[in-house]
Amino acid sequence: MVKKVGIIMGSDSDLPVVKKAIDTLASLGIPYEVHVYSAHRTPEEAAFFAEKARENGFGAIIAAAGMAAHLAGALAARTTLPVVGIPCSSNVLEGVDALLSTVQMPSGIPVATVAVNGGVNAALLCAEILAVSDGALAEKLDARRREAAAVVLEKNAAVEAEFNK
Repeated sequence: MVKKVGIIMGSDSDLPVVKKAIDTLASLGIPYEVHVYSAHRTPEEAAFFAEKARENGFGAIIAAAGMAAHLAGALAARTTLPVVGIPCSSNVLEGVDALLSTVQMPSGIPVATVAVNGGVNAALLCAEILAVSDGALAEKLDARRREAAAVVLEKNAAVEAEFNK
């Protein structure tokens, strides 16, 4: 059985970014749960989720947060499950603040970090982590890559036909 992915966002304003991760996980048949827990406003709830995640059937956690973006690190400090941080953009520094807060973790508490607003890649990274021990999921990821390559090659053929005469 495929492990679940926990998706935690620091604010419901992060939902448009998180929705891309949700859709990607769903397309791969990976179960997930979504919650709004703040590293600063609900630290006990966030810590409890992370501490119980493994025994509750999770295999990885996605943490989406903007600005100070301490959520991924706060969750990673409470679990040894892989945590993938999505730095979310804001109108302050366009996500650079969140990127630096998410990626600059101290030694011993790793957080994998994807691009600003990188919901799709966060989901795919979690899927790749889970696919290490799940051959069926690995095949779904391989098929997705082949489909993406086919789309690029179709576009290449159209460009070549128009310009390479």
